[in-house]
Amino acid sequence: MSARFLKKYLSDEDLKTIAATIADVERTTNGQIRVSIRQRRHWRERKLTLHELAVQEFHRLGMQNTKHRTGVMILLLMSERKFHIVADRGIHEKVKDGTWESVAGEMAHHFKAGNFCEGICSGIREAGKILAAYFPKDGESELSNDVVVS
Repeated sequence: MSARFLKKYLSDEDLKTIAATIADVERTTNGQIRVSIRQRRHWRERKLTLHELAVQEFHRLGMQNTKHRTGVMILLLMSERKFHIVADRGIHEKVKDGTWESVAGEMAHHFKAGNFCEGICSGIREAGKILAAYFPKDGESELSNDVVVS
């Protein structure tokens, strides 16, 4: 992604804030949270639904390989002004339907106001509360907290 395009929405400081929020949340849970920001789809992905694209990115990042299958990824597709939250199998077995839609609704509220960093951090904190309730911390973080930008 071009730095100029990303800077329109998030600064370098914002990316650091997002990574720090992930690290803070993961101190309370075995859940693993990642944020992936993409400028646009690749031409070969144009027929995928947003969910299919998010699942593909989830696997590309190796999130399905966490010990307890407790990965959550937030994918932002900037050119389409869309985002999607994907959770792994271990989470779906315990978390009720509609949970991630509720988190997405809170994030969308911030995005509509132009508060992209706060929207992402809000989603991370809400996901962290949900994960901590079902998957309390008992080990080390398995994945990087850095925001993936492509």
